[in-house]
Amino acid sequence: QVQLVESGGGSVQSGGSLRLSCSASGYAYSSYYMGWFRQAPGKEREGVAAFARDGTTRYADSVKGRFTISKDSAKNTLYLQMNSLKPEDTAVYYCAAAYSVPRNMLLQASAYNYWGQGTQVTVSS
Repeated sequence: QVQLVESGGGSVQSGGSLRLSCSASGYAYSSYYMGWFRQAPGKEREGVAAFARDGTTRYADSVKGRFTISKDSAKNTLYLQMNSLKPEDTAVYYCAAAYSVPRNMLLQASAYNYWGQGTQVTVSS
């Protein structure tokens, strides 16, 4: 059974940094597509960054140049380094995985079928 557990959320001031981690178990980690999503109150869940199986990355325009997705296959862990955080980055951040995702849907939540419980990120101005 696929299990994803996020950690690393918290509260920071605008301009600060956080690193989120997603520990994965129960499946062949390197064979899956994985991504980070977020959901702010009253808004739909949106894609932030994702890895295709071949290592290709995709970022939402709103986080390009500020966020970096990475992974440590030996630890079965996915990371999201978030720098220059803004109040509009405030949301619950989720890790997600799927065995197959069309390349044009890497940042679409509907393409993923395994989800973590989420971790809160709050950025104050």
